[in-house]
Amino acid sequence: MSTSFKIAASREETNAEKYVLREKLFGTKDVIPLWVADMDIDTPAFVLESVKKRLGHLIVGYEDVPSSAFEAQIKWLQKRHGVAFEVQDMLHSHSVVASMNVAIEAFTNKSDKVIVQTPVYPPFFKCVKEHERELLLNPLKKLEDGSYTFDLDDLRSKIDAKTKLLLLCSPHNPVGRVWRREELEALFELCHAHNIVVFSDEIHSDLIYPPHKHIPFASLNARARDISLTAIGVGKTFNMAGFAMSSVAIPNKDLQEKFRKVYDKIHFAQGNVLSHVAFESAYKDGNIWLEDLIEHLQRNAALLERLCSKYAHVIKVTSLEGTYLAWLDCREMQFGDRELKEFFINESKLGLSPGLSFGREGSGYMRLNFALSHAKMLEVISLLQNALERRFGSR
Repeated sequence: MSTSFKIAASREETNAEKYVLREKLFGTKDVIPLWVADMDIDTPAFVLESVKKRLGHLIVGYEDVPSSAFEAQIKWLQKRHGVAFEVQDMLHSHSVVASMNVAIEAFTNKSDKVIVQTPVYPPFFKCVKEHERELLLNPLKKLEDGSYTFDLDDLRSKIDAKTKLLLLCSPHNPVGRVWRREELEALFELCHAHNIVVFSDEIHSDLIYPPHKHIPFASLNARARDISLTAIGVGKTFNMAGFAMSSVAIPNKDLQEKFRKVYDKIHFAQGNVLSHVAFESAYKDGNIWLEDLIEHLQRNAALLERLCSKYAHVIKVTSLEGTYLAWLDCREMQFGDRELKEFFINESKLGLSPGLSFGREGSGYMRLNFALSHAKMLEVISLLQNALERRFGSR
């Protein structure tokens, strides 16, 4: 049975982060929040039913993450992405960001450098700074068609003996790239030559638009598998971030031992009993739901691209290969970054993520989350169209 995604439950009166923080972030509650990367789409019914069934038992105490949960994830990753992990490779984590923090502490010292490829999800550089490591900024290279790729010449010129870790965003948030095999292989060769560990954030890896295909870094070859950690989970794919459960796969036993030393000090324990159930249910039963979701997200993206094409002289959608995050090039609006943010808040009534928050390369850009019900997406398109017409004329 297909899922239509025509409407979704309202989050207005819940404790949803994107709603309760509107006034703090945008100075008003009168915006549709399109910033934080979760969906205004109902979490799959079969996941919620699995949780209800678990609540039929009258005790909710300490429990281990069942091996069956990791087995379901491993089977999913093998079938959808062609990467093979074992249960002993997998560790539970509350989030990718939590895993990233452990990796920075485990594989670097305070004098070491960590590679971050901007513009990128803000915790990438915030985590490095918080651990008092040195940021090695390797901005993505923007091509003539507006898309991005790795700038390996820049990276090669900056690597030195203190460069220990690369934080890879794959697929990339916010620019929407799904890295091709040859791009990842070239990046791998450089990291392998300099003994650099790769932390690969692949949390958006299920949200890929044909004909593109996600290539897990660990699937490139045995050596890539041996120098990398893969952070993955159900939060983005099935709108389950509130369950606070993901995993990190570390096949190399020496890397896993170093990671575990920090991991155990923090005492991650075994997470939430209901999260175990939801996590396993999503991976066991989610394939058809996800295929329906991807088709729906493509329709939403098409609506946004169609509107922006009418105003291509002032706003463009960067080519979208994966994720549900549109990277809007607004530089031709000739606004400063503060004025650009205010245009979306005050004239469009939309709360987006300012591009500058992803690094200085994001100046003049905005990130828009289009993971919405069809009804909500139509409302967003109408608001943005009206604002563009008022400011830049009818097209």
